[in-house]
Amino acid sequence: MAVFGLPAHVGAATAGQSGTTPLSAPKSKLTLKKSYSAKSARVRRAKVARARLANRGRETTEAQVPRFKLDEHGSLVPDIRAAAAIIYNPQNGQVLWESNSQNPRSIASITKVMTAAVFLESDPDLTQEVVVQRSDVYAASTTYLRAGYKVTTGDLLHLLLIASDNGAARALARVSPYGFDGFIDRMNDKAVELHLDSTRYADPSGLLPTNMSSAYDLAKLITYVSGDDRIASIMRQQYYSLSVGRRIITVHSTNQLVMRGDVDVQAGKTGFIRTAGYCLATLLRLPQGGPQVAVVVLGAPTNAGRFWETRHLFNWLSGKAQEVFGTPGTVAAAQPQQ
Repeated sequence: MAVFGLPAHVGAATAGQSGTTPLSAPKSKLTLKKSYSAKSARVRRAKVARARLANRGRETTEAQVPRFKLDEHGSLVPDIRAAAAIIYNPQNGQVLWESNSQNPRSIASITKVMTAAVFLESDPDLTQEVVVQRSDVYAASTTYLRAGYKVTTGDLLHLLLIASDNGAARALARVSPYGFDGFIDRMNDKAVELHLDSTRYADPSGLLPTNMSSAYDLAKLITYVSGDDRIASIMRQQYYSLSVGRRIITVHSTNQLVMRGDVDVQAGKTGFIRTAGYCLATLLRLPQGGPQVAVVVLGAPTNAGRFWETRHLFNWLSGKAQEVFGTPGTVAAAQPQQ
């Protein structure tokens, strides 16, 4: 008997096979289509990745070239690519140059500068052992820690300031005399005491975009913490190693100015989340043992850009050292970053 719509000899062959033969061709075509689509998606992703890499390379190359413009007095001044920046004289609080320096912005991991300052207020024992909790490392983004690790508070402080470890920030807040929530309250109280009027903290790591400050406030803050060698000396270290059981963990500074070592960094901290862009707060000493200046760059478009913008601002001021400070200055030549 013929199956409806098919010749009799086909119907007879398929009627006893539950229709497997007619469906085999569409399955094959579907498999081919899926395979083709997956391949196309991989090709598209590769093209997008290459385009992003090329664009990043162009941005880095452009960032290496300082930009200038004429101000209202006809003087040549920096024309930055970042959202905000400042050059600040810590000796007298004078703003030597600025762009949007009073605007509150998300500051990402520069938050950890205040975390360190508040934690050290109680003069803690930096050899105290801490057991890392799951809450310290859960969704921490950047951390070298795992739940159950036993480390010292000194280790945590180094991870905080050198590697910008978010788990370390949470652990320090948790074991502080204030407890986690009280620690954040104390961070905000400390900001008020230091007259950081645009500064508000929502967590000790900087992962939350509601950690806010301004370039001006951060210049004052980096100047303040530089007076505590327990903080400043760590910020100047290129790397740090700690032992966790039989494991050795070595971390490197996120601050390329420290890693390259061709600028005299007294203190500094990086920060990045998407909302904040690439940020850097530094205290630098001018060449030949000159005065210190705080340079803060917020919202740079690239990782390399924040370091180049800082270098350009530093070089520009260094060339004006005689005029600004009454002392000679030498421009620190900017070398291409690898």
